[in-house]
Formats: sequence, C-alpha cells, structure tokens
Amino acid sequence: MFLALYDPTLLIGVAREEGRSLLNISGEPPFLGGDLWTGYELSWLNLRGKPCVAMAEFFFSFDTPYLIESKSFKLYLNSLNGCKFASSDDFLSVIMTDLTRTCGGDVQISLFLPGDDTVSVVHHLAGISLDHLDVSTDVYVPTLDFLSMSLPVVSETLYTDLFRSKCPLTGQPDWATVQVRYVGPQIDRKGLLKYFISYRSHGAFHENCVERIFMDIMTRCRPEKLTVYARFTRRGGLDINPFRSNFEGSLKSVWLVRQ
Repeated sequence: MFLALYDPTLLIGVAREEGRSLLNISGEPPFLGGDLWTGYELSWLNLRGKPCVAMAEFFFSFDTPYLIESKSFKLYLNSLNGCKFASSDDFLSVIMTDLTRTCGGDVQISLFLPGDDTVSVVHHLAGISLDHLDVSTDVYVPTLDFLSMSLPVVSETLYTDLFRSKCPLTGQPDWATVQVRYVGPQIDRKGLLKYFISYRSHGAFHENCVERIFMDIMTRCRPEKLTVYARFTRRGGLDINPFRSNFEGSLKSVWLVRQ
C-alpha cells in the first residue's frame, strides 16, 4: 500500500509580485531570466507495476505570475510514486499540466533516464572566486551599503560558494554558489563578498534572493550589463537555480559538486 496518492492540489503557487513589491518592482521587471529546477528523485510505475526512475530539469520563466513553493513541489512529485503510466511521455504530460496550471505560464521539462550520457557535471562556475579574500564581518542581514564601485569600466565574472539564506517558511538553511557577470564600473570585491555573506540569516525564497541581489547591484553599482545566477544545493531531492539578467536570455545548466 502506498502512503502517498497522486494529488495535484499539493502544489502551491506564490505570487511573484509579493516579493517584487518589496523591491519596488512594478509592471515589467528590469530583467529577463528564469528558475531552473533539478529533480533528482522522480519515480513512477509502468503499467505492470514496475518502478521507473529518472531525473528532470524544470524551467519556469521569470514572467510566470507564480513561483512554485519548494516543499509543495516535493510532496507533489512524491505523490506520483504510486501512479501507473504507459510511458515516460505520459508521466511528463501530467506534470506539465499541473505545473502550468499552478505557475500560470509555460513550463519546459527535460527528463533524464539512468545511463543518459547527456548528463554531465561541471565542478565550478566560471569566473574569479571571491572566497579567498580576507574580510571581517558580523552583519548577517542583507546590507546594501557593502556594495560600491569605482572606475575603470570592466567586464568580469565573480562568484562565491559562501552564500546562505534561510527558507522563509521552515527556517532551514539554503546554501548556494552565486555568480555575478557584469560590464560596468568595477565592483569592490571585498564589499561584494561581505554583501553576499550578509544574507546568512535572511529568510526569503531563492528566487526573491536573486532578484534582490540583481536590483541592489544595479542600484549601487550601475553596471551596463548584469547577470546574477545562483545554484542552490538540493533539499528533498530538488535544487533551484534562478538567474536574472538584463542582457542574457538563457544560461547553460551545470551541476556543481555540492549539488
């Protein structure tokens, strides 16, 4: 007997405008991008009751009215474990329908079966790590004043593996590697690292964190071009990887060592 039965009502959508209103974003956001999720623990039954397993990537555009609350997504996927499907396409069709209804927009899904040689792991994001910098701080709430810039204008990519925020619903820690790619006045690297560290006790959804970082850097450092990309570690078989950019529409998916 299965403890969980298929239940699409488990999915919970959270209005993106709730988080954006706190950033004074109204109307059309000043960025493109989306949220790329990886599901590592998908399973269902074939028509003879034999289990099937897979991984999947789910892409939600930045302009869907709702983001998906992560715990509800985990519970929903687990509710499919005891369902029978004639094919993986049928399995995906059900998920596509339910996610589209919940987020209010199109969803792109890629399924990876065991042994799929298209799956690869990249051990780090491109760019210069900030984590070797010697900084001192005791500020663990997002602090805009850490951000500053100066001439000359540069084009560079920076990242940190030290980012942590907290789930606003459960208080559990959310760990991430965050990458910033920009063209503009040079951002002070020590200040940027302290800014990232300042999220350590901040309670917010992954997507809201990335949008806040984007808006704060645009406000304080005024780059001509900016992309913010976060690869969060998984919890409950799912990771969430939002990116926002004013010049890039999509980014390559990579899996990091901690994911």
